Amino acid sequence: MIPKSLTATLHRLAGSFPVVAITGPRQSGKTTLSKAVFPEKPYVSLENPAERSFAEEDPKGFLARFGNGAIFDEAQRWPDLFSYLQGMVDADRSPGKFIVTGSQQFGLLAGVTQSLAGRVGITQLLPLSLGELTAKHLQRLSIDRFMITGYYPALHTSKVKPEDWFASYVATYVERDVWQIMHVQDLSSFQRFLRLCAGRNLPFHTGQEAVRFSPPVCRKKRAIAQPELTCRRNRYFSHNSTKMAIGT
Repeated sequence: MIPKSLTATLHRLAGSFPVVAITGPRQSGKTTLSKAVFPEKPYVSLENPAERSFAEEDPKGFLARFGNGAIFDEAQRWPDLFSYLQGMVDADRSPGKFIVTGSQQFGLLAGVTQSLAGRVGITQLLPLSLGELTAKHLQRLSIDRFMITGYYPALHTSKVKPEDWFASYVATYVERDVWQIMHVQDLSSFQRFLRLCAGRNLPFHTGQEAVRFSPPVCRKKRAIAQPELTCRRNRYFSHNSTKMAIGT
C-alpha cells in the first residue's frame, strides 16, 4: 500500500468521535486504508449480498457480532445501519469504535447527517497526491504519460493500462452509481458531460454549443457529478471576500 497522508487525520478523528466516516470516489483506497489504520477491527462489506441480507433480516443479530466495533464498508448499501449505530454509540461513546466508508456520497452523507450528527467525524479520501507518490513511481513515467496515468492507486500498483482502467471506471460509474442515485435515463448524454469536464478548465457555460448543453442542463448534470467527486468545482477567486462567497 502506498502510504497516505490521511492516516494522521484518521487517528485524530478516531480519538475524538465514536464513529469515523470515510468518503471518497470509488477506487481511491478507502478499504485498503481503513484496514491498514484499524487492523484490529473486524471488517464487513455491505456490498456482500449475504452480509446485507443478514443485516436486513436480523439487524440485532448482525450487529451483535460487532460489540467492540467494526469497519463497515459501503455502508450506504444498508441505510438502516446509521440509525442502529446511533443507539449503540449513545450507549457507549468510546472513541473510534466504528468506521464507515462509502463511495456514494449522497447515500453515505444522508445517513450520517440524519442519524449521527455530533457523533461522527467525517473525512474524505481522494486519489493519491503528488507528495504521496515516491520517486520510484514518478521516475518510470514521462510528464506526458504521468498526466494520462493520473493519481488513482491501482494505476501505480498494477500493470493495467490507464486507457483500459478509465474506460471501465467511467462505464461502471455511469451505469451503476449515477443510475442508482439519480435514475438518469440518458446515460450517453451524461458521459458527454463528463468528457466536457475533463477536456475544459472553463466555466460550464462555455462550449455548450459543441456538446449541445444549455447552462441549466450543465448545472443539473454538475449537481449529479460533483457530490460523487467525478468533477470538482473551483471556486471563484477574488481579493474581495464577499465576491468569493457569491461567485461561481
